[in-house]
Amino acid sequence: MDSARENAVLTMVPKGLFIGGEWRDSSSNTTFGVEDPATQQKLTEIADGTPVDAMAALDACERAQSDWAATPPRDRGEILRRTFELMNANADDLALLMTLEMGKPLAESKGEVTYAAEFLRWFAEEAVRIDGRWSVNPNGSGRLLTMKQPVGPCLLITPWNFPIAMGTRKIGPAIAAGCTMVVKPAQQTPLSMLMLAQLLHEAGLPDGVLNVVTSTKASAVTGPLFDDARLRKVSFTGSTPIGQKLMEQASKHLLRVSMELGGNAPYLVFGDADLEAAVDQALIAKMRNMGESCVAANRFHVHESVAEEFSSRLAERMGEMKVGRGTEDGVQVGPLIDDTQRGIVADLVEDAVGKGAKVLTGGERVGDRGYFYAPTVLSGIADDASLLREEIFGPVAPVKTFSSDDEAVAAANNSDYGLVAYVFTSDIKRAIRVTEGLEVGMVGLNRGLVSNPAAEFGGVKESGFGREGGREGIEEYLYTKYVAVDV
Repeated sequence: MDSARENAVLTMVPKGLFIGGEWRDSSSNTTFGVEDPATQQKLTEIADGTPVDAMAALDACERAQSDWAATPPRDRGEILRRTFELMNANADDLALLMTLEMGKPLAESKGEVTYAAEFLRWFAEEAVRIDGRWSVNPNGSGRLLTMKQPVGPCLLITPWNFPIAMGTRKIGPAIAAGCTMVVKPAQQTPLSMLMLAQLLHEAGLPDGVLNVVTSTKASAVTGPLFDDARLRKVSFTGSTPIGQKLMEQASKHLLRVSMELGGNAPYLVFGDADLEAAVDQALIAKMRNMGESCVAANRFHVHESVAEEFSSRLAERMGEMKVGRGTEDGVQVGPLIDDTQRGIVADLVEDAVGKGAKVLTGGERVGDRGYFYAPTVLSGIADDASLLREEIFGPVAPVKTFSSDDEAVAAANNSDYGLVAYVFTSDIKRAIRVTEGLEVGMVGLNRGLVSNPAAEFGGVKESGFGREGGREGIEEYLYTKYVAVDV
């Protein structure tokens, strides 16, 4: 792609903190660089926020909260709808920006922009559907009234792997519910969020409703917010260890908490499955976002009768995928986010191979620059291989066999995580038995993509709690007030 086009998009992005409807420098006048993981070159410099800036953002939330909560739901929804339209109008720029800072192929970035925008459209419609109930007291002596009201100022912490979709999935319901917010994007991918803030401002979002603080010092910046009783909710998407620490901080003021944490998704292929479909969908479940997704298929449990054929087909397809910078034509696999993440992936593969796994394709770093790792398929996985227990977050597919339905379900549930599972079978009775037996929050039945703005998203066990998207998503930003009425 033309470097002039890339530079033009980078020039469009605000480089400051967005607080109280204004773009401003960090209180320390410091900045940090944002890196292109495909080239290891610095893209631009942006403001490095401080605790002082974070508190200024919370001050802005407090000033705006009362008026914003009183804003008619239709008006809140219309702002989301206008932002949805602006995102689509600027989709090419947003997609290129995301590819530059995160690395995913341009086609995937465009898909994420579409997906992200849909959360705004969905919650624009949900804003006017916030309701309560009115009923007669069972003993007849009065009436019971309940109403839903916004929880108040929120802290929204978003990850680097889906930098704009994870933003709209939190911002959309917060706006629809009438909450103000401080957003802390990941330091690796802050540019998409800054662009989104600009679009929301253009769509007419009142000053102080949305505040964005970018920083390299995440815990230092968010710590004072947790200590302030004005903050009433935190929503976090990221690793389980960080989520556990944030929950401890949230306990001080008993904040409402939503946690979308790690995953270790099992991909179950039974002997009666349509293998062609199972392989096609495996590429989606495993290779979307280079495997850097909490819902990525992490371990493939395949019936022994079809395991060899499935593994061979999957290795052939993954081995053919083009690796390169996401802006280049035909690229299907971009870089991992940084060298630390690539090192984690390489170590997991090395551990599995050291314990007897066979490399069917890949298994190595790629290129002289950028954080590339080859799409990899492994067979013959030992029971004690680390990648069966740990989240890979990379383009590696380990295949392990099973011989019975019970064994498959037990293997799938043998994890501290419980976000999503994938099941491939042609037997409807088996499908029902297996999906009911899986300890997860979501199941992809004969499909490798479960994410949908109209559906709830979330897990169980150490994958977190709370739900985003769907009808359930807005409830995370509302509390119920009960009124006893004497009549």
